[in-house]
Amino acid sequence: MDREPDEMRSLGVVGICKEAYNILHLHLRLFLSLALTLVLPLGVIIFLHGFVADPLVNKINRNEEELTHEMAGSPAAAKTHSRLDAENFGLMIFVLTYFIFVLAFSLLSTAAIVYTVASIYTAKGLSYVKVLSVVPKVWKRLFMTFFWAHVLIFLYNFAFIMILFFLLLLQFSTGWNFGILAVPVIIVFSCLAVYIYLVWHLASVVSVLEDSYGIAALRKSSELIKGKRWVGCAVFAIYTVFTSVVLATYNVLVRDPNHMQSVFGRVVIGLFLLLLWTAFTLIGILVQTVVYFVCKSYHQESIDRYALSEHLDGYLGEYMPLKGPVSLEALEAELEDPSENGRQLVVR
Repeated sequence: MDREPDEMRSLGVVGICKEAYNILHLHLRLFLSLALTLVLPLGVIIFLHGFVADPLVNKINRNEEELTHEMAGSPAAAKTHSRLDAENFGLMIFVLTYFIFVLAFSLLSTAAIVYTVASIYTAKGLSYVKVLSVVPKVWKRLFMTFFWAHVLIFLYNFAFIMILFFLLLLQFSTGWNFGILAVPVIIVFSCLAVYIYLVWHLASVVSVLEDSYGIAALRKSSELIKGKRWVGCAVFAIYTVFTSVVLATYNVLVRDPNHMQSVFGRVVIGLFLLLLWTAFTLIGILVQTVVYFVCKSYHQESIDRYALSEHLDGYLGEYMPLKGPVSLEALEAELEDPSENGRQLVVR
């Protein structure tokens, strides 16, 4: 990323994708290592969860049907009910475990790739081990941003449902057809949903590269995206379409055995789609990091490479900003007793 701020400011969808490709091409080995150890396991979890969840759900449905045909209070009904409770509990544990692993790997992969791109931008020395050592320290910040983003998404969806419910009540109470109003409401809410997801993804980058995280990162992200909304939404829409097509193709050709009986064919196609999804996800995180730098340049916010480098060093414990002025006497005392307060002063 050797472009000047003026060049970054004017980048559109094609320019952003080209910049992401150049970064990937110049550091292909490192990004492949990150993709294979962080992004690929996330894809494996997402792709394979249906092969475990579907049999469990089918078994639960069969037991529920049996329970409806058995006499209430009979030993057979009691046995079926007990088995049904155990299966429901097992399904709940599986869903919870699935969610935890997906959340962990998605946040870890985001942290690793964003940190790597920023380090490339500041021309810092990089290694796979160094990047992985930083990831756990960034995870908490990303989780807080993830949490508040999903609180916002929940409230947004709740408001959407309440508006549709209100229109339905008006239709029943007045007899007028308010169904036609639902169409523009759905269109507007869908566009706003894309914008909210865009803000959340950009806030994830902010959480890694700035001091803000959580609500503050979401607020900062919404300010950065102003003026580049159409570019950001277009990039996000392209990524969503590609990954959705891959997942839909997987569900049709691999997950559903009725469309392809050959186990070997399903395995080959499944592996190909898994690698394709991994590539799209890696490039998607790369692109959203480039969008962050483009938005910063567009708002003429200073992208101080030295300050960014110091911020990245803070994750490694190599840099700690002073919280206030230090007197000469305090400095001498610190040098005489480096173990005071459990810290050593590093003089560069």
